[in-house]
Amino acid sequence: MRTWSFLAASVAVLLAACSPSEPQSTGGPAVLRRLTQEQYQNIVADVFGSDIIVGGRFDPLERHNGLLAVGAGKTTMTVTALDGYDAIARSVAAQVVDATHRTWLVPCVPASLQAADEACTRKFFTSIGRLLYRRALTGDELKAQVAIASDATARLGTFYDGLGSALAAMLTAPEFLFVQDHTQEAPATTVAQLTAYAKASRLSFFLWNSAPDDALLKAAESADLNSASGLKRQVDRMLASPKLERGVRGFFSDMYGFDGFDTLQKDSVIYPAFGLATVQDAREQALRTIVDHLVNQDADYRDLFTTRTTFVTRSLGMIYRVGVQDPEAWIRHEFPAGDPHVGIQSQPAFVALYSHPGRSSATIRGKAIRELLMCQKVPDPPANVDFTLVSDSQNPVYKTARQRLSAHSTDPSCAGCHRIMDPIGLALENFDGAGQWRSAENGEEIDTSGELDGLTYADAAGLGKALHDSPAIPSCLVERAVSYATGRASVTGERAWITSLAKGFAEDKYRMRSLMRRIALADAFYLVSPDAAAPAQKTTSR
Repeated sequence: MRTWSFLAASVAVLLAACSPSEPQSTGGPAVLRRLTQEQYQNIVADVFGSDIIVGGRFDPLERHNGLLAVGAGKTTMTVTALDGYDAIARSVAAQVVDATHRTWLVPCVPASLQAADEACTRKFFTSIGRLLYRRALTGDELKAQVAIASDATARLGTFYDGLGSALAAMLTAPEFLFVQDHTQEAPATTVAQLTAYAKASRLSFFLWNSAPDDALLKAAESADLNSASGLKRQVDRMLASPKLERGVRGFFSDMYGFDGFDTLQKDSVIYPAFGLATVQDAREQALRTIVDHLVNQDADYRDLFTTRTTFVTRSLGMIYRVGVQDPEAWIRHEFPAGDPHVGIQSQPAFVALYSHPGRSSATIRGKAIRELLMCQKVPDPPANVDFTLVSDSQNPVYKTARQRLSAHSTDPSCAGCHRIMDPIGLALENFDGAGQWRSAENGEEIDTSGELDGLTYADAAGLGKALHDSPAIPSCLVERAVSYATGRASVTGERAWITSLAKGFAEDKYRMRSLMRRIALADAFYLVSPDAAAPAQKTTSR
């Protein structure tokens, strides 16, 4: 069996190297990454049902290479985090075995409610454990789960309490909480391929932001997933599934930094229309716009920055000054030609998220566009920079943000960075810190003209067109999609593959679904090299 595994891995590498349609790739290092909060919640919903409540505190992840998904592979597990996971696991397990759920989640009835039933316990964990660990349990693992349940039953007095205790232990096990890149056996210096189970996990977390389902696990178990035709069948099935929406939401929430909504606050005196409901609806509005555009309409990704179509609620209607009668409904809305609300970058999910609590910020918005949408790193400001003038929105001399930033940027240590951020952010100054339209600041008309890498514009709509036409926009998306899918920064040996993905993305008219399919079907996506080169430092012309 080991000889066959080695041969299979070697053949896969040779095919990847010789394929005329895909450039040779070295693969990257294997990654061990922690489940994100959304992934944990999605798995619980998929395995046990959407009515199981996942409550509790998840340890936050740090952003690396622009993504939390990459940070998940660099995190440490603290005692506090373990305590939090234990509390969450106990709550989930208690619901699974309660009187409401156990009749259909537990596939058998114990011989006695007051005693252990090893046969029933084994049947439960054989089925559930495979879905939670994303592979079949070993004989020792199954034996251990049965023992935990039996001991807990003796201690707690009922079969279901014992079963729940064992399930909670499984939900806190590293095999569940971490996704590991296991590889086929091969010499340490040889590029290897992920095992079928690891391949299924990488594929599922990328496309669905959740663990593999039964069909995908069966394809891994039968080795069908290791054939080109079998992989294609699974990828096409997954791309046609409603779960694809969760995958797209997960990726763009990460890429666009929407975790910032968890701590977003606005001054209620300055922005009385921006309440808690607006915070929640602003994030959802952006995601609904993205999903409708990229999944439902299968439209050009670049058109997200010029679209006039979105969705609004009553709370968002107060920001947009659009009447929405139903307090619970999401209404599809299209802004008319000439209206300033153009593109996702003009939505509250961007202009309000990337602002201060009590005022807008052209610099923060410009920095976000450079770093999040264009993958261009902006240096941090010097530690001794004085922002007093910039933050003085009531300054009687410098009445507008443009005037204050112009005065501030006379400092040579500040001018360089502000030159690449401010012209972008100033195009959005007609939107205040809550995303509400305004034509003047402190009685002075706002000037929104500017340029982006040589493309000039007069207003926010013009900025949207410049973003649409910028080659950095689709290039960044491809780069982030690969990093998100693999859980790590790309390496030098993958540059040719990523370049080919960008070319294919353009040939496919910048369709997101097509890009995801190209990544998922690529041999390079499943290659792992223990000696992979250091992460490539991608630079984009400004």
